[in-house]
Amino acid sequence: MSGSPSKRPELVIDGFPARRPRWVEIVTSANHKDVGRILITAALGFLFIALIELLLMRLQLVIPENSFLNPVTFNRMLSMYGMTAIFLFAIPLALGLFYYVMPLQIGARATALPRIGQLGLWLYIAGATVLYAGLLFTPTEAGVNPLAPFSERTFLKNNGVDAWAAAAILTTLGFVLIATDMVATLRTARAPGMAWRRLPIFSWAAAICSWLLLVIGPVMLAASTMLLIDRNFDGIFFAGSAGGAPLLWQHFSWIFFTGAYMLVLITALAAIAEIVPAFARRPLYNRNATIGSLIAIAVVGTLAWLQNMLTAPIAIGWMYFGMIMALALIVPFGLVIFNLIATLAGGGSRMRAPLLFAAGAISAISIGLAGEIGHSMVGLAWRLQHTTDSTGLTHFTLVGGAVFGGFAALHWWFPKMTGRTMGETLARMSFWTMAIGALLAFAPLLFAGSFEGQVIDTYKFFDGTGVNGYNLIASIGSLVLAIGIVMTLANAILSREGGAEAGHDPWGGDSLEWFALSPPEPHNFDVRPDVRSDRPLRDIREAIAQQTRGTEQPARESQPVA
Repeated sequence: MSGSPSKRPELVIDGFPARRPRWVEIVTSANHKDVGRILITAALGFLFIALIELLLMRLQLVIPENSFLNPVTFNRMLSMYGMTAIFLFAIPLALGLFYYVMPLQIGARATALPRIGQLGLWLYIAGATVLYAGLLFTPTEAGVNPLAPFSERTFLKNNGVDAWAAAAILTTLGFVLIATDMVATLRTARAPGMAWRRLPIFSWAAAICSWLLLVIGPVMLAASTMLLIDRNFDGIFFAGSAGGAPLLWQHFSWIFFTGAYMLVLITALAAIAEIVPAFARRPLYNRNATIGSLIAIAVVGTLAWLQNMLTAPIAIGWMYFGMIMALALIVPFGLVIFNLIATLAGGGSRMRAPLLFAAGAISAISIGLAGEIGHSMVGLAWRLQHTTDSTGLTHFTLVGGAVFGGFAALHWWFPKMTGRTMGETLARMSFWTMAIGALLAFAPLLFAGSFEGQVIDTYKFFDGTGVNGYNLIASIGSLVLAIGIVMTLANAILSREGGAEAGHDPWGGDSLEWFALSPPEPHNFDVRPDVRSDRPLRDIREAIAQQTRGTEQPARESQPVA
């Protein structure tokens, strides 16, 4: 009908909605890169807090019979330090690196279950909040591992242990959810041609550590839940006087802590296995053996949890089982370290910050593991397990893996995350400060424990016991180590905006994360590459070079002869 109004739909807008601030977008995002960045940033923040707690304890132990901290405060610092270093720093840093890098390495545009991963992140943040909210009331004072029955309400009537257990439940559940998302992503979202045999070493480590968390995570969830029931609902799981089994807590907790120990080392070694070939300009030596060794470390290493219980009242057969499993780890750890050194020795390496921290990680891990071999022997464990010798070895290994190895990975993937490289001069200064600090902080503990028998986790020592000098040097070394770590954290903050522009592939890597932009687009890749080997980016470079040569050759032939 003429003159009638048009019945076609029309869209009328007054303007585009206002864009939310970037920080709001990040904290509400389920994108794996945003979740990974938050995990890494939070982990580094808690590393700084753990350093403060460590320095406070070392100040207490700088001179004999010091009264800087009273026994209760020292125990609270020790308990918070252990939880912070393991649950809030070491594991989240590893998961943050995996969650950011792995989907890029396998050519995925996103993770398979992004909301599950996002929920895991916020459960971790909630657990950290619960733990440190205890500072407003009564923090836990039950030690790094709140052994039952001493953590029962009969001995500790305040709610500090409840906060510890609730924080352990929340953070561990978050880790399990993130691991679930990574397992699903590795199973369903790999690029065409990305078979398992072509998976990068770091993505293999993500798969190994995710499955490891799916095994050990529920064990810690069960143990912490039972502890809460014992303390608040008259449970008898760990109450020996009521028919419970106090050793059950030790078994459950040491399964988790030993598995987490292996997770940190696997992450560090896998990151180093990405760094070394790039700087050596050659493939990783014996790649398949390295992957198999990482799997063996996860399995055999977790089965060695009884190494931590060699002084507990368990059957001698179980003691020797723990000893055999611990000694068996010599083979896979030795193979991985040998392959890394062989790769580096056979190529023309360029000593840049990632490789420098990788070398420091290998050295510190090797020192710690060499000492752990002695502690795995039943007779020697009875002599040394509860001395500062064990503390020094554990710190050598974990600082080597989580700090040196984590910083190597941070320097390596920082250009991908930000588009800029971290300052090389400050990186070298921080490395050597950390290396000297770690040696001064932990080596004296080996001598104080093995020669003088200094007991672990004690809030003071007495003059005339022969440990004065060892503790003074260890306290100075802890301060030097902390300064070096803070220098690296400052380098990351300053380089975030002021670092040199890096481009998409500053190191000449061979895996697919270097094919994406720096920082990557929200969808990672405009075109998902077709993978044909375990070095896909090298294949892409060669294909581009051949195509370039093919287009240049006809142009030369068509030029007239002078």
